[in-house]
Amino acid sequence: MVVAIVLGALAGVVGFLPLVRSIDLAKNATPTSNLGHAGALLLGVLVSFVILAVAVVVCIVVARDLTVAFALAEAGALIVSAIVFGASRLVGKK
Repeated sequence: MVVAIVLGALAGVVGFLPLVRSIDLAKNATPTSNLGHAGALLLGVLVSFVILAVAVVVCIVVARDLTVAFALAEAGALIVSAIVFGASRLVGKK
């Protein structure tokens, strides 16, 4: 079960990385670019969701009995990653 929790946490952190990249894309978007502010952010959310969903499906196929632990660790790591990212950005602005 520990392996499932660690892999779930890793998948949650990896699932957050497209959101960070999409924020950078949205900041660099020009008013005339094809991929505008909202498009970049929505693309990041879509890629993040696909990464998280594929990881859970792989866990279901490989070890069905560990799926709940994997999914909860994944969700928890995603939330913690978002909090740490937001706090670091907030502190970094001062």
